[in-house]
Amino acid sequence: MLHPSLTEQFDMQPTDILLAVLTVSIWGFNFVAIKIGLQGLPPILFCAMRFIFAALPLVFFIKRPAIPWRLLIAYGGLQFAGQFSLLFYGMKLGFAPGLASLVMQLQVFFTVGLAVLVLGERPRAAQVAGALIAFAGMGLVAAHLDGAATVTGFLLVVGAGLSWAAANIVTKQIGKVNPLALVAWGSLLAAPGLLLASLAIEGPAAWQDAAARFSWISAGAVLFQSYPTTILGFAIWSTLMRKYPAATVAPFSLLVPVAGMLSASLVLGEALQPWKIMAGLLVLCGLLLNQFGGRLMLLVKAARQ
Repeated sequence: MLHPSLTEQFDMQPTDILLAVLTVSIWGFNFVAIKIGLQGLPPILFCAMRFIFAALPLVFFIKRPAIPWRLLIAYGGLQFAGQFSLLFYGMKLGFAPGLASLVMQLQVFFTVGLAVLVLGERPRAAQVAGALIAFAGMGLVAAHLDGAATVTGFLLVVGAGLSWAAANIVTKQIGKVNPLALVAWGSLLAAPGLLLASLAIEGPAAWQDAAARFSWISAGAVLFQSYPTTILGFAIWSTLMRKYPAATVAPFSLLVPVAGMLSASLVLGEALQPWKIMAGLLVLCGLLLNQFGGRLMLLVKAARQ
């Protein structure tokens, strides 16, 4: 009989799995919200507004995390300012939302690679195999997606995935802190730089045009970005990244394209063809192998003894 500690080191608790699935579902729908918001807002200003509302008024009621400023600045810069300004701008330049949700998942492989280089973690064979199966599902999505995808937009979205992966490593180095405080204060530190970047790159005219075109739809897109996506989503994600190895948590984001396709089908009326269902099944199989492959290997070894 296997000792519980032998399996616990491999698998996540059921409650944490449900929280991870909730988070990536919100993030999948987020690409629909981004597409809607970009119709009336310039990308960097849109990004800045997201983190202003995510920070305020929470920072007045929650103490700053007791961590070095350099780590807090790195977290806010990489997880928020870097990742989302690059993503928003890449989508504004014509990179399709569905394809963006796919390419962003390169962060899984960036995260595992950086965890090996920086933290000395070693992914298991089952995790590597699961990632490859899931990547095959993403490749199937990429082979069927339509829409303009400029080289610049592609490179910006790849850069966003790398920024997310680097933020995952920073989160591991931060250690145990209040996740809500980390997200709120990280958002606060991200906002000023984004406002300055928007003013320098997009210009005052873009701000005036955004003010003239601002509607309840724009407001809804900003608020969805600020609260469910940022406060709730990243608070959960930060907690899980500190609790488990990076190679265990990061692959959950492979479900983001699945949630994104379903959201686009329900909200935007995009067709859900058989190849999309097949791609989703591949991603799910890869994730299941990543999560439960270690336990299955232990069970097989125990059965042979």
